[in-house]
Amino acid sequence: MRLNPELMLFLIISLTINSCGLLKNNKQYKSKKNQKSIKQSTVIENEDQKITSFDRAELYIKTYSSVAKSEMNKYGIPASITLAQGLLESGMGIGYLAKNANNHFGIKCHKNWKGGRIYYDDDEKGECFRVYLNPLESYYDHSIFLKDRSRYSFLFDLKSNDYIGWAKGLKKAGYATDPKYSTKLISLIERYNLSRFDDSNFKTLNKKKEKKYRLIIHQVEKGDTLFSISRKYNVDIKDLIDQNNITNKTIYIGQNISIKVRD
Repeated sequence: MRLNPELMLFLIISLTINSCGLLKNNKQYKSKKNQKSIKQSTVIENEDQKITSFDRAELYIKTYSSVAKSEMNKYGIPASITLAQGLLESGMGIGYLAKNANNHFGIKCHKNWKGGRIYYDDDEKGECFRVYLNPLESYYDHSIFLKDRSRYSFLFDLKSNDYIGWAKGLKKAGYATDPKYSTKLISLIERYNLSRFDDSNFKTLNKKKEKKYRLIIHQVEKGDTLFSISRKYNVDIKDLIDQNNITNKTIYIGQNISIKVRD
């Protein structure tokens, strides 16, 4: 039986169209499936990032909560405020100044600074920031920085557990130019429950009886020993070792030793 040529042509065209339609539908199905897979992957990735950020903050708090509490007992600055400022200013310890200068509080050089310097674009281009030997030195200097400047003096009339008053006061005194600075500090304190480190029974320091300290840098010279340095500045050798992470009681010529001396 011979088929009509016109009929054969019609059948071939019909089969071709149906085949293309099936391929198109299959591609669309695969495309939608891939899009769904990509979307799910993105959500999971974002959740991992959130977890990483939270864990990083908790690690930072665990690392520096002890020194924050110690500084609170010496100067009356709420540990929650110190930790919140450290988290914010240092980018949870991985910001540029924290990694390259051990500067966890964004403290600038100012005219009386004798230590190391680093230049970084902040409110203005190439601003001078303090360089510390280690992060703990940054925490010590933060306390002294607030205590020695008259513009922050009103804060020390507040209770050490009044983190809201401190956060608003720091912004009012001009610690940072960010208009939301106090809000960010309060948010960090409440998100990570930093107020648990504040001592509700802590009494406001008596300004007449308080001990004032200042931070100085001693560059080791030939003949210097830890003992001679401690005698020169009337400080304990143990404090020198702890503050400067000195191992085996070894120092070398040209080394910068940070020392907290009493005024």
